[in-house]
Amino acid sequence: MKKLISSLALAALPALAFAAPVAEMVTNKGNIEIALDSAKAPKSVANFVAYAKAGHYNGTVFHRVIDGFMIQGGGFDAKLNQKPTRAPIANEANNGLKNDVGTIAMARTSDPNSATAQFFINVAGNDFLNYSSPTPQGAGYAVFGKVTKGMDVVNRIAKLRTGSMNGMQDVPFEPVIIQKVTIKP
Repeated sequence: MKKLISSLALAALPALAFAAPVAEMVTNKGNIEIALDSAKAPKSVANFVAYAKAGHYNGTVFHRVIDGFMIQGGGFDAKLNQKPTRAPIANEANNGLKNDVGTIAMARTSDPNSATAQFFINVAGNDFLNYSSPTPQGAGYAVFGKVTKGMDVVNRIAKLRTGSMNGMQDVPFEPVIIQKVTIKP
């Protein structure tokens, strides 16, 4: 019996050793915990983790907030100055993950392979952002994780009053500061 238990315990070790990373996002509105899916979105997760570990997200803001759609952050400081980024990554939207409520995805320009540091958290089911074809119009937005704690914080952020600031639309009048993002293995 002892041997069987030991064998079962050892069999469970590889699963624990390769557990998906978790991002803990501390904001001035509360904490958000995100399970990252490195199995289905390895490039997007590695990119996000690298920015987090480099401290890039510390002091950035959710600069675009649209209730019933998403909250976007990771690219601008509290004065809405854009932070420098590394080279863009390849779009992984054709990974089977969908832009459902509570998922986190890479933000990008009209170029499907232009994602750098910015991300958004869906506050609605945004099927129109999902991959549908290899064309620029159907390339989709790569989902790479899901909020596991703090969706109430995300929803509160989505309800903030917004307007135009520094030439950008949908900026919260009350800054939502990402104080720190840490990665737990």
